[in-house]
Amino acid sequence: MKRILLGTLLLGVTTALHGGDIHGKVVCSGLSSSADAVVYVGAIPGKTFPPPAEHAKMDQLNKVFQPHLLAVPVGTTVDFLNDDPFGHNVFTPDACAGKFNLGTYPKGEKRSHTFSKECFATILCIVHPEMDAYVAALPTRYFAVTNPDGSYEIKDVPDGSYTLKVWHPKLKGAGKTVSVHGATQADFQMAR
Repeated sequence: MKRILLGTLLLGVTTALHGGDIHGKVVCSGLSSSADAVVYVGAIPGKTFPPPAEHAKMDQLNKVFQPHLLAVPVGTTVDFLNDDPFGHNVFTPDACAGKFNLGTYPKGEKRSHTFSKECFATILCIVHPEMDAYVAALPTRYFAVTNPDGSYEIKDVPDGSYTLKVWHPKLKGAGKTVSVHGATQADFQMAR
């Protein structure tokens, strides 16, 4: 009996330390794929998150930004690498990201920018206007980018009630309140 009680107690402590998971599916109506939606826990009153020490990375290869959508916590510095054999220019017209322009730079170099507030920034290249990508700077560290089938999973969310939001570069966003207690499912339908 003592072993069962101890095992139950340890399981409860482990669950409390790791929190719950939020998972589900985002259906992007009218698109061939449900990839590139960001599902995230909105700002939590009274709670802030330190930015990660390690920089995030967005590469430029074969005239394509990789990844096409990069989700990071607010305060993250993103390194924009150039792995193409020609110059690229990285900029955004979005005020929430400071309308930065990192200039044009050659293969093998990188330029960096810190995303200091919540933002969904379009990333462009003046040299190659067909190139575009997005950086989503989010208010918490609880987020996920959807797979092509729309599935997502946000791990280790502390138990509690949150506003869960979804953003997509081509579709209208949505939000809902979720209560996390262990595994929690939240599905979204997005349209133009």
